[in-house]
Amino acid sequence: MRMAVFSAKPYDRRSLEAANAAHGHELVFVESRLGPDTAMLARGFSAVCVFVNDVVDATTLEALAGGGTRLVALRCTGYNNVDLAAAGRLGIAVVRVPAYSPHAVAEFTVGLILTLNRQIHRAYNRVRENNFALDGLLGFDLFGKTVGVIGTGKIGGLVARTLRLGFGCEVLAHDLHPDPDLIGIGVTYVDADAIAERSDIVTLHCPLTPQTRHIVNARSIARARRGFMLVNTSRGALVDASAVIEGLKSGQIGYVAVDVYEQEADLFFEDLSSEIIQDDVFQRLLTFPNVLVTGHQAFFTREALGNIAETTLGNATAFERGEDLVNRIGPPATA
Repeated sequence: MRMAVFSAKPYDRRSLEAANAAHGHELVFVESRLGPDTAMLARGFSAVCVFVNDVVDATTLEALAGGGTRLVALRCTGYNNVDLAAAGRLGIAVVRVPAYSPHAVAEFTVGLILTLNRQIHRAYNRVRENNFALDGLLGFDLFGKTVGVIGTGKIGGLVARTLRLGFGCEVLAHDLHPDPDLIGIGVTYVDADAIAERSDIVTLHCPLTPQTRHIVNARSIARARRGFMLVNTSRGALVDASAVIEGLKSGQIGYVAVDVYEQEADLFFEDLSSEIIQDDVFQRLLTFPNVLVTGHQAFFTREALGNIAETTLGNATAFERGEDLVNRIGPPATA
């Protein structure tokens, strides 16, 4: 199967080419993001492979269908950037990678909590300037603190276990489907308001849906424990960044660590070090000493990239052979 791989970085090429040895697809790597203006680059390709910031809306899908594309293969878990109704109407199958390495994101989340709490990133910069003063680097013990985990799927569940069993935190959780195993180790399920009101740290691990969009907003911030830490390694639009800035200015929010950002499509995964970033909200976030921003790298481990590549190409092979698409989302489409 001929597949155009959009938003392709060198690491994507390496992992996909290595996995493709067992599948034999014809892969063509395209650096550009997929969108209405670039969909013509996929003309003649049976499949396209896309990532989190590619735009797979109705206009793009219509152009893809007109060029012969029958499969959209997401090399990620989230699919909020895909118009599934349009894909079904056009007879385009959409598949994803439902899980690649939940450990990668969970471990990174805990790393952000530790880094921000103990000011490791600031200490690193100080020492490089021969400044060994400790003023301004005071942290707190995680032991005994209350952590609210919103979303306890594979990633959130690992975070909850690590903080509960590894650090001795009291863990509150909120999910539509409580995990009995987490309850068994002492995790307590509560509503979202209780998470805000009782947690020293709130970490987000839920999908982006109309119900969860801006789940962190001015109201929830106002209800929260003063000086709480907010961590988001899930989806940028779970957080209203403008409300977070106001919370930081007032001191209601004490710490923020984010690996995702609602308007990240024009920022993340690119080297913009020589450019003036026009996003004033993002730039304002970077001015706070108690804010830690990383560029959507929580997933970025060797194991995760290998699993993503293997599942993505396995999805394509199953489609080509007319097999059941176990990782399909939305209405069915056939080869």
